[in-house]
Amino acid sequence: MPSLIDIRRRVRSVKNTQQITKAMKMVSAAKLRRAQERALAARPYAKMLQQMLANVAEAASQSGDGETHPLLAVRPEKKILLVVITADGGLAGGFNANLIKLAHRFANDHKSDELTFEAIGRKGRDYFRRRSFRIVGEHIDVFRNVKFETAEKIVQTIIDRYAKAEIDAVYLFVNEFKTVMSSTIAQTRLLPVEVPKSAAPVDYIFEQKPEEILGSLLPRYLNVQIYRALLESAAAYLAARMTAMDAATRNADEVIDKLTLYMNRVRQASITREIIEVVSGAAALE
Repeated sequence: MPSLIDIRRRVRSVKNTQQITKAMKMVSAAKLRRAQERALAARPYAKMLQQMLANVAEAASQSGDGETHPLLAVRPEKKILLVVITADGGLAGGFNANLIKLAHRFANDHKSDELTFEAIGRKGRDYFRRRSFRIVGEHIDVFRNVKFETAEKIVQTIIDRYAKAEIDAVYLFVNEFKTVMSSTIAQTRLLPVEVPKSAAPVDYIFEQKPEEILGSLLPRYLNVQIYRALLESAAAYLAARMTAMDAATRNADEVIDKLTLYMNRVRQASITREIIEVVSGAAALE
């Protein structure tokens, strides 16, 4: 049975840990609001750009040259690039683990293909590096300040490799922000670009040829896709971390209550034993 000093020391340790988890929860909550606003603000623009791309692609296809752009070229998927967006840190529940499992499952299903990884975030990079997967690009500390320029650099590298036929397909793995309490892991094919079908085509008046506009829209469309994925993932990470730290704080309360109850029982048993020893000694003197 541990002594009272040991139990008090453990209670003090749990309380110190609780202060840390509570502070981390407050920091995540303060950052979450800004990240959530940015993620939600990017969605309408991405949706509108997708609709515009569908309309322009429809007009380009009618001219007979709509499928000539390199980013629309469909090849047998033998060389695949996986873009995996994870966080740089942990303490966020299953945020990183669930996404990494999805990407690893995809890799296991394509063992016969040549796989390469574009790792965004330290957790994903370290995981796949330890398992000897080929990492062709890594980006650390992206969530600290998500910029559109970062997405542009990543996309430009991918476009160059795809245009040179160094890769045949690109898949994106990301946590999409859903609510503060939950996020959704998503697997999306980025390249070749699958042009969405327009539900209500718009008859644009083109000053340039539709094929030229389509050629300039496709890279921008990919830039927005990656940028929005970074914003979604940043918001989902902060939400997951805030939820995890809140759960840890509440669990610390339960541990403290149990330890306090156990400590009181130990102290009561010790006092009772001392009383019995005093009474027994007094009885022996009579």
